[in-house]
Amino acid sequence: MGLEEISSAKCFGGSQKVFKHHSSELKCDMKFGVYVPPISAAQKGIFMKHFIIWLLYFIQGLTCTEQNFITKAGAQRTAAEQGIMIVAPDTSPRSCGIEGEDDSYDFGTGAGFYVDATEENWKTNYRMFSYVTKELPALIASNFPVLPEKQSVFGHSMGGHGALICFLKNPGLYKGTDDQFYPSQLLPENFVEACRSKNVPVTLRMQEGYDHSYYFISSFVEDHVKHHARHLKA
Repeated sequence: MGLEEISSAKCFGGSQKVFKHHSSELKCDMKFGVYVPPISAAQKGIFMKHFIIWLLYFIQGLTCTEQNFITKAGAQRTAAEQGIMIVAPDTSPRSCGIEGEDDSYDFGTGAGFYVDATEENWKTNYRMFSYVTKELPALIASNFPVLPEKQSVFGHSMGGHGALICFLKNPGLYKGTDDQFYPSQLLPENFVEACRSKNVPVTLRMQEGYDHSYYFISSFVEDHVKHHARHLKA
């Protein structure tokens, strides 16, 4: 599982990097962004000079590549302060040569939906659930100073749903109103009701006036990174 570093830029004392590798699950080359924070003296001391980095995955939405979150969200400053590495994978396999994969923005390229396909033509390559819950974590663990039990996940839009299903199907793997799609597609109240029916604690926080864009993400990403940091460091 070799990694090729294709870009690196210093950012808030750490480094924003992009890597490429050949995915055995997706049968194609994949890219993902990694923000590596500066390592504090406290982190080194806690683990007797063998430092670790707390790990957070951001699962992105429709049409995104590995670039969207790392260039638009502005999460690096808070990640640097908290000593958290953020991994932002791509949203689907690329250039697989499948008929119809580029016909629609919400199906195929850029729209892997973080599930493993079962239909012919798609099931060989479109295995994003296995990619983000198995192959990518193994790749990160073998190439960065992280602990598998110290990782968490969050996301946006298609990726918000993806983050939820990744966690709910792998509870031991992760710790932790003007949106134009809200009335017809997002339906968070259904999720809240399902949680309450099973006595699962849940908090739904609505942000009045914000839409579905990265302006919304950048406005609240600090809150989310700090939320995950509290649980990762507990």
